[in-house]
Amino acid sequence: MSRLCLCTSKRPFDKCCEPYLTGKKLPETAEKLMRSRFSAYALCKADYLIATTAEKERAELEREELTAYCRTVKCISLKIISTEAGGPEDSEGIVLFHASLQVDGKRMLHREKSRFVREEGRWVYVDGETN
Repeated sequence: MSRLCLCTSKRPFDKCCEPYLTGKKLPETAEKLMRSRFSAYALCKADYLIATTAEKERAELEREELTAYCRTVKCISLKIISTEAGGPEDSEGIVLFHASLQVDGKRMLHREKSRFVREEGRWVYVDGETN
């Protein structure tokens, strides 16, 4: 049995976010994509974060900068507060979450209302309103 997933779902990593991060599966919902992106930040998987960002915003991302950012942040826990749409049959979704992070040795709570859409049948992150 693998360790518990980093997205704090209380499910084993190999049955939760790992199949998404390795490309074996696509997240079926906006929430599952949100959780997998949290795990990707924790594991410094910049390529996954770029690939799961909406095409319009993807062009602005730089792999090296994203990797450097991931290395400065320790992802402690994720709490999904609410979701709007974002299900298997939806084309848009919103996920409100709190992420407990540690930056430069200081703990902080990141609150975000993230917007997701489907592009070519798969969920991608568009943008979010923070704190």
